[in-house]
Amino acid sequence: MLRVRPILFTADISAWKHFLEALGLVCVQDQGGWMEFDAGSGRVALHHSPTGSPDAAVFGVEVGDLAEFARRTVADGTRAELIDADHGQAVRITAHDDFTFLADKATSRTTSPDADPALAVVGTWLAPDVPQAARDMRNIGARARNMSTDEADFTCKNGGIIQVRQSGTTASGPLAFEYDGDPAALEARLAAAGLTAARNGESIRVPAPGGASISVAVPRPTPAQL
Repeated sequence: MLRVRPILFTADISAWKHFLEALGLVCVQDQGGWMEFDAGSGRVALHHSPTGSPDAAVFGVEVGDLAEFARRTVADGTRAELIDADHGQAVRITAHDDFTFLADKATSRTTSPDADPALAVVGTWLAPDVPQAARDMRNIGARARNMSTDEADFTCKNGGIIQVRQSGTTASGPLAFEYDGDPAALEARLAAAGLTAARNGESIRVPAPGGASISVAVPRPTPAQL
């Protein structure tokens, strides 16, 4: 099992809850300072941070069997180790450029039927060496979708999209989404929630809590879909 689940650290969980639900995600776990939301594909977690802290997205995934995931990842050539994190056991993956992220045990293998099936969560990794980062993504079980020397996209078996983008530094990128449905319907739902979206080429920019904006890519139909 492999599912994208970035974590957004924020001091304003209630505002982000409203934002994610307006996009079409559904809350599937609420522990106050920790919440999880299902999209049609992929999951997002909110983690409360101290007042005044800037919002920050952290790349992460969910898996089924932690020990087996670690074993397979190491066998394929990427460092992975079982650790005792603050929230429990997890696998820490260390890529060849020393980018580290956690694989947590999934609390559920299923996706809420109430989540918008057209919406997918995108986890972003900024990397100096995209081809090498792409190899690390394949080693954790991600499936290549688009590849080039400066960007690579992957899908995950149990939901979500991983994108690797060229950067001079190694870091988690911003939270993002893809919407494989009617953009007008998404914009209408956002407007009903008080959020005014703006088209920008093949994406929709949505004002997010804290003054930033979130990108929702709207892929063009392929010739076979026309």
